[in-house]
Amino acid sequence: MNVELKILAWSVCLGLVSVLIAATLGTSQRGLAWNAGNRDGEPKPLTGAAARARRASNNFLETFPFFAAAVLAVTLIKGSSPHTALGAQLYFWARLAYLPIYIIGIPYVRTLAWAVSLCGLLMVLGALF
Repeated sequence: MNVELKILAWSVCLGLVSVLIAATLGTSQRGLAWNAGNRDGEPKPLTGAAARARRASNNFLETFPFFAAAVLAVTLIKGSSPHTALGAQLYFWARLAYLPIYIIGIPYVRTLAWAVSLCGLLMVLGALF
């Protein structure tokens, strides 16, 4: 298994952790009855760390399909290289850093982590051209 596929697997785990953290913090504000119920109507808006965790999770879910597609395509064409491996690692580690940075609420550093993850994704994608 190439490095990119291993990083993809770890990124799936990171995505699940991101969703679980957001759900846990959201449930702490909205209550277990809301979370276990049908969720009819408008939910109480999330605030603070719970709202930031939800946005961080959503942001991960926005970029992950592109990353997964790029890794799978590079693997399919046997285009794996040290450059694509580094790109995948940059994506993962930056996304890992992004989650607590966003939940804690550190501006600018959050944007930097996002930009590093995007550069990593583009490094993997670049092998397809």
